[in-house]
Amino acid sequence: MIATGVFPAAVSGAGFHESGAISASVEEKCSARWIVAASGEVDTVNSWMCFRKDITLSRVPESAVVRIAADSKYWLWINGELAVFEGGLKRGEDKCCSYFDELDLAKLLRRGKNSIAVLVWHFGKSGFSHNDSGKAGFILDSPALDLRSDSTWQSCIHPACSTCDGSLPNYRLPESNIRFDAARDIAGWQTSDPSAFRTSDGGRLFGDSAERGGWGDAPWGRMVKRPIPLWKDFGVRKLRFVTETLPNGNLRVEAPLPCNMQITPLLDVTDNAGGSTVSITTDHTIAGGETNIRAEYVTAAGRHSYESLGWMNGEKIILEMPSSVRLNSLSYRRTGYDTEPEGRFTCDDEFVSRFWTKALNTLYVNMRDTFFDCPDRERAQWWGDVTVMMGECFYTYSLSVYSLMRKAIRELCLWRSPDGALHSPIPGNYKAELPGQMLAAIGPYGFWNYYMNTGDKETLAFAYPYVRDYLALWTTDATGLTEFRNGGWNWGDWGDEKDMRLIYAGWHHLALGAAAKMADALGKPEESAQYHELAGQVSAAFNLCWDGSAYRHPSYTGDTDDRVQALAVISGIAGPEKYNALYRTFREHENASPYMEKYVMEALCRIGHPEYALERMRRRFAPMVNDPERSTLFEGWDIGNPKYGGGTTNHAWSGGPLTVIASEICGIRPLKPGFTEFEIAPVIAGEGKSLTRDKLLGNWSISFPTVSGTISVSYRTASGRSTMKISVPEGTSARLVLPDGYVSILSSGKHTIRL
Repeated sequence: MIATGVFPAAVSGAGFHESGAISASVEEKCSARWIVAASGEVDTVNSWMCFRKDITLSRVPESAVVRIAADSKYWLWINGELAVFEGGLKRGEDKCCSYFDELDLAKLLRRGKNSIAVLVWHFGKSGFSHNDSGKAGFILDSPALDLRSDSTWQSCIHPACSTCDGSLPNYRLPESNIRFDAARDIAGWQTSDPSAFRTSDGGRLFGDSAERGGWGDAPWGRMVKRPIPLWKDFGVRKLRFVTETLPNGNLRVEAPLPCNMQITPLLDVTDNAGGSTVSITTDHTIAGGETNIRAEYVTAAGRHSYESLGWMNGEKIILEMPSSVRLNSLSYRRTGYDTEPEGRFTCDDEFVSRFWTKALNTLYVNMRDTFFDCPDRERAQWWGDVTVMMGECFYTYSLSVYSLMRKAIRELCLWRSPDGALHSPIPGNYKAELPGQMLAAIGPYGFWNYYMNTGDKETLAFAYPYVRDYLALWTTDATGLTEFRNGGWNWGDWGDEKDMRLIYAGWHHLALGAAAKMADALGKPEESAQYHELAGQVSAAFNLCWDGSAYRHPSYTGDTDDRVQALAVISGIAGPEKYNALYRTFREHENASPYMEKYVMEALCRIGHPEYALERMRRRFAPMVNDPERSTLFEGWDIGNPKYGGGTTNHAWSGGPLTVIASEICGIRPLKPGFTEFEIAPVIAGEGKSLTRDKLLGNWSISFPTVSGTISVSYRTASGRSTMKISVPEGTSARLVLPDGYVSILSSGKHTIRL
């Protein structure tokens, strides 16, 4: 087999180490230069450049820290060994900055000659997740190696890479469809002498690079250290595939993946003549009503291997090719955000267990450069989604995911409009404010929840001025009720029957309460008092909209909005005297989409009806949980419905009930920042006040990591006796509250409670 040198089939990556604090800015100048290939169109959409440099080391230093940035992505080889698979992050922390990676490459170097090779992919266009600078570029600086990018680096436009003909990815995506012509490959360029490669007319392919500016110069701007880990590379795995002959004579290959995941396909093919086109798609290439990422490989004569580097996602890989092409093997490389599913949950309820597993899958496939709403149609950091996803992450994934949260918070704040308005998705070219989502972001489920789980006061202090400025844009009417704020997109939820005036007022009240808590935590009591006073006015005016059975704004004429009732409960606007009426309303009206259903479930738990919260969940989420073809959760209640944005089948906001199960049913939530004190208040629904049999989940257990250590709680019934086992991390305490009125403060250590 002849393996192409551009896209190797093996990964190394051992031996380097990420360093640095979150969002560390490197302001000082250095002598490294932004460079590009000197000939050819480098700033066009979907351009690819190869860079080479050889260095000679008399000794290998103990540390060889290298700072690297690329517009837009890069792959790095040291001595022919793949060191970084897809480095770089989409721009940027703000509109005028770029991220750089900092790596220690010492363990990959050797005495004598060392070859350094970098492949750079320039997107050349903006999207919902990327702000195009307008210029391609690559920069590298390593004082330890006396190495920096400049005109002496040899470079060229990769002749094999272009853009697929036909349909392009939808406008939301900055990535392009990659076409790779194997006959034009430059195999071995990562290690061979660059002068040996020739163009079709016999000239030198590689030449000196062109310099375009220095560290910190426009258009790339301020350089910020990558605040999140490099991607986790799960390695290459072979797939079983099924081949069928299509009516046009072509072969169609279908290979199921273990689950919906972020992958790059690897092909090993034989084509005696060469020149055949292999179409590379997934079952998510068309998804959510849009055309998404695909790729093409044009064969060369003989046997060759190829890896398409523009990551896709899906449940299966699908190829189409002429019958003259023989597929020897089909593999995939899975990559993703470097975190682990350290949280564990089990219960006797098989439906709830399957929901939890699918929610976990959906959450992971929606994390990479940012949190995504979906990995296929948009890859966009909408903050209504992010708020829900952060809540899920706290009970599931390892602490490394906190870095992605900090990055998201900083980006939301730093991308604000000049008047102080927040908008999402960011980073990217969509600059419209979604008022409801912005209030959710800065409220108790967003910024404040992040602080309570992490104890990260530095980020809270950073975010608070932006919260204060945004809330200053909101006004109230003569009654004290939140005025309707016209944003760029007045979106309250998918679906119908939205009482938008009260939806915004509910989110506004929640945000004011969270701002008061932030002010208190930061030593600003006067500002806290102002927020409390304003929240009280909104609450009083909101209650004027009570009609005896539900909250309805006088101007609203549609069906009673269950989302409004939920916001009234979880914000504390609705008092206990209204709970019975609200319960009847929740049973009679179901307008919430999967995004807002999480809040409805939480409200039902708060008013004392967790059994109906789970009943409603089992019924409404059944189509996606019971779907045998899909490992992830849907955007809407059904697939393809325009009422739900076209309906992708991998929307992590639908995992919101996971948080309700953990925080409301299992009842575990922080009382002080960083879980130094926390509550365990499980809902155990037995007969009357009996705690000997939980009718909600049966036997269950949950454990998850926190910054203070791992918390574990289990409930088991055997021989008519129930037992809870609880592990409280060192240096923390837990307040145990049981439905029969039992309250106990548990110190650090393991505890057994017999009920």
